[in-house]
Amino acid sequence: MELTDRAQFLLKALIERYIDEGQPVGSRALAREAGLNLSPATIRNVMADLEEMGLVASPHTSAGRVPTVKGYRLFIDSLLTVKPLERELIQDLWDDFESLEDPQELLETTSQLLARLTRMVGLVTLPRRQQISFQHIEFLPLSQGRILVILVTDDQEVHNRIIRPDKPFTPSQLQQAANYLNAHLQGRRLTELRAALIDELKAAGERASGEMMSVMEMAQGMFGAESMDEDFVLSGQVNLMGFSELSDHQRLRMLFEAFEEKRDLIHLLDQCIGAEGVQIYIGEESGYGPFEPCSLVTRAYEVDDRVLGVLGVIGPTRMHYDKIIPLVDITGKLLSCALNQKLSSPE
Repeated sequence: MELTDRAQFLLKALIERYIDEGQPVGSRALAREAGLNLSPATIRNVMADLEEMGLVASPHTSAGRVPTVKGYRLFIDSLLTVKPLERELIQDLWDDFESLEDPQELLETTSQLLARLTRMVGLVTLPRRQQISFQHIEFLPLSQGRILVILVTDDQEVHNRIIRPDKPFTPSQLQQAANYLNAHLQGRRLTELRAALIDELKAAGERASGEMMSVMEMAQGMFGAESMDEDFVLSGQVNLMGFSELSDHQRLRMLFEAFEEKRDLIHLLDQCIGAEGVQIYIGEESGYGPFEPCSLVTRAYEVDDRVLGVLGVIGPTRMHYDKIIPLVDITGKLLSCALNQKLSSPE
């Protein structure tokens, strides 16, 4: 079923009203909102078609309708009118960035600014350490299936991390994997380890046992965005308590635990690093249960045309995308400019 112009117009009006008020939208209210010479009965028929297509849903407690994830996606991709930011706001952002000399402080400030301007959660992933190389690794089994990973780098730093793999491994399996990694990947940069390990897994092929391949795949998961040296800064978590759809204590607890655990959130952010422009995950699109009532809007930032990380905003799915998208976009561009000034060294 294709959407008619009328149906698109009414879907857009419904989503915009729902974003503003957070309440299911009824046909009579929508008739007034849309400004069309249509009867509530005609609008109900259009709403029934939209519901059949999975673009809106009827909460059992109300006769009104709310947008679904599918409806939001169509709205963002095809119906949204993005509002340009005011020049004064852009200048204020740049003034804040230009006044800071310490790159770490700049990233933390970016997270705080996004939280303050959106009244949601602002986040910025920290840059990967581009030049450090892998020297040695050990896997030590702990209780309850946990594994202590000890990673030594060529700057003589020792990094410890506890991971929880999906399946148990014996000490001999872990030792075999450590021996293999130390023999084949020594000297590789940390940022190259995931790709290098994938190549090694392909090369090992039938030579490696099933148990060995499982341990190697577990190790592969470490050498990505969730590697030892990568993290992110969050600001404004308490802002989420101001939204009725997120105020449930159980839901908030799951969200805050997700922020604390970090691993799955960083894995999600890792998917944004290689993408161009603004990326948007709506509700269940993230594939991450605690984020189902939320949307994530991100953009990469870079220095010398090399992506260092991503910044973004986490908030309820009924966020004002027309304002959030351009804010995240311009903030990413300004942060990139500021970091280029502070980190780029002359040839």
